[in-house]
Amino acid sequence: MAPATQEAAFTAAELDVADELGVQLVRFVRLINKAKSQVAKQGPDGIERAAYAILFHLIHDGPQRTSKLAETLHAEISTISRQSSSLVQHGLVERQADPEDGRACLLAPTAEGLRVFEENRKQRNHWLAEVLADWPEEDRQTLNELLDRLNAGIETSIPHVAEQGSAQTKGADA
Repeated sequence: MAPATQEAAFTAAELDVADELGVQLVRFVRLINKAKSQVAKQGPDGIERAAYAILFHLIHDGPQRTSKLAETLHAEISTISRQSSSLVQHGLVERQADPEDGRACLLAPTAEGLRVFEENRKQRNHWLAEVLADWPEEDRQTLNELLDRLNAGIETSIPHVAEQGSAQTKGADA
């Protein structure tokens, strides 16, 4: 996001496009949430859908402490503990000694956890392929490229958003 001093540099047309993108992103998030809510709260393996986020991060980022998962997922440690306990009970995640601190443990995916994750990923991929079935291949590729650029831009701007917010707060105090 641009600093407040550069805000006037945007044309009305650029701001109109940004407004329409905002509308479409809100619509997209609502539709994704609706689609997720129509799927049973319990996945095919009897696991809460929310617990799959833990499994995803453990598979993609490696073994982690509960506190790190809570921070990453913006969740309470108690919620992560409950969901990870369910994953452990179902044999999808295991607790391992933390090599840096023997008093702590790390959560890590099991082979069964990897299998279940891949099965869920396969289901998601089939659903998305169905949604995009009548799109030309070039449009599908363009969508992926543009979403990647959008995500990269958002990731890059996050520190600036935090800095801008604190600068505005300091300015308001003056």
